[in-house]
Amino acid sequence: QVKVLQSGGGSAQPGGSLTLSCTASGRDDCKYDMNWYRLAPGKEREFVSHIDSDGDTTYGDSMKGRFTSSQGNPKNTVYLKMNSLKPEDTATYFCVVVRCITPGGVSMLELWGQGTLVTVSS
Repeated sequence: QVKVLQSGGGSAQPGGSLTLSCTASGRDDCKYDMNWYRLAPGKEREFVSHIDSDGDTTYGDSMKGRFTSSQGNPKNTVYLKMNSLKPEDTATYFCVVVRCITPGGVSMLELWGQGTLVTVSS
């Protein structure tokens, strides 16, 4: 069974940077597609980014040009580098392991990490 563990987060001033990490473990046969979402109090969950098993990425509109998702080494870890942070980026950020891809097929997982709080304020 796959486990998801996040790290990073914290506080930054507007214009600053933070990097989050997410690691999927428990199976050695999977290549992973992963998403990032964020949730702020009183707001709906917002899509942040997607990174597939090849490292190709997409981003939500408000993230484009500021956030970068990338694969680590080994590739079961992904990072979310957040630059030019704004107060409206304040939220709890969640990593989701979307699916496991093997030579024999694809399994939907939809496993959520525990979340990590990002606070951007002066």
